[in-house]
Amino acid sequence: MATKNEAQPEEAKPAAEGEEAGQETAKRKLPLKIILMAAGGLVGLGAIGGGAYFFFFAHRSEAPVPAVAQVKPPVFVDMPDVLVNLSATGGERTQYLKVKVVLEVPDQTVSAQIQPVMPRLMDTFQTYLRELRPTDLDGSAGLYRLKEELTRRVNAAIAPSKINAVLFKEIVVQ
Repeated sequence: MATKNEAQPEEAKPAAEGEEAGQETAKRKLPLKIILMAAGGLVGLGAIGGGAYFFFFAHRSEAPVPAVAQVKPPVFVDMPDVLVNLSATGGERTQYLKVKVVLEVPDQTVSAQIQPVMPRLMDTFQTYLRELRPTDLDGSAGLYRLKEELTRRVNAAIAPSKINAVLFKEIVVQ
């Protein structure tokens, strides 16, 4: 009987050896492709990381830091309390309005300019508030309109200086 090696013709052996050699070469190429792709990925990741570092950190240290402007706190000027009767229509009972107001001014110089004209401001407040009806003060919209009108009247009285706002400490309608 013939052995396996003898049973195969000589021509078939080189073909089988050639296939084994082709498989070995393919096995070698596969890890080489994986290594090249991994290396390319690492290079790309390094480039992205370096760009991110430069974008977020490196160029910031070179730029000069802008100086922070100091904000002056506003100055508050208390006005005397105002008590007026509101305008009544027909047979309604008389209602009163008591208001405590503070003026917000930008700096101390405007505060010094307000003190000499305080009687004029009080007259302006009294005159305007006496003309109001109780319905004019309904809701937050009514109080907002009152605040804006008082601010406008104070600014007109102390022109060319200006105040920032009229602030209510207390409002009572009775």
